[in-house]
Amino acid sequence: MLGLLIGAAVLGAGFVATRNFVRTRLRFVDAVRRPAAPVVAGVAAALAASVVALPLGAVLPVTVWTAAAFGVGVAGGVASGRRTPELPPGS
Repeated sequence: MLGLLIGAAVLGAGFVATRNFVRTRLRFVDAVRRPAAPVVAGVAAALAASVVALPLGAVLPVTVWTAAAFGVGVAGGVASGRRTPELPPGS
């Protein structure tokens, strides 16, 4: 049960933090508008989180599934953050 709660919290935190980062910092970056951007960001985040999750698996209920939930949250955050309205040309 605790592992499920940690996974849900990690998914939500990854989503919100990534959405805000994409909206504020990456709004002028053209690469974030490509269709593969959420997938690439999600896979990279899941791989980075799994490196952290493997040693902590013996101590905390943090598993590879938690890392995968983080990757899904990041991918959703990128997809949601890039849908913000673009600025008009010349702004």
